[in-house]
Amino acid sequence: MKALAPALLLAALAAGPVQAACSYPKAPESIPDGNTATTEQMVAAKKAVESYNKEMESYLSCIKLEYDGAITKDGEKLSEARKKELEHMQVQKHNAAIDELEAVAARLNEQIRVFKAKNAKKG
Repeated sequence: MKALAPALLLAALAAGPVQAACSYPKAPESIPDGNTATTEQMVAAKKAVESYNKEMESYLSCIKLEYDGAITKDGEKLSEARKKELEHMQVQKHNAAIDELEAVAARLNEQIRVFKAKNAKKG
């Protein structure tokens, strides 16, 4: 991953100012521990993850538009190699965003299961 970061940075810089239009959303800072969290904390975490999901969907739409715009830019003829390079970058960005989103959702879901199991024992 560390080796990939400089390559992505270089690719983003080479692509120009169009890349700056899409803001990568920040994941919720923390997911409460289901063993100790209150109902309010769990509801707030769920809402934060839902908001993050919507922001990520916007980001994914944005990078798709960026890609489409780069491919059809002013009727400029792009080489097949450049098209493949742009596609590869778009796929990498998309997959990295989905991986992070899924990881955040999985952490939340695990803590919700813990919270529900803990509270089922009380009732």
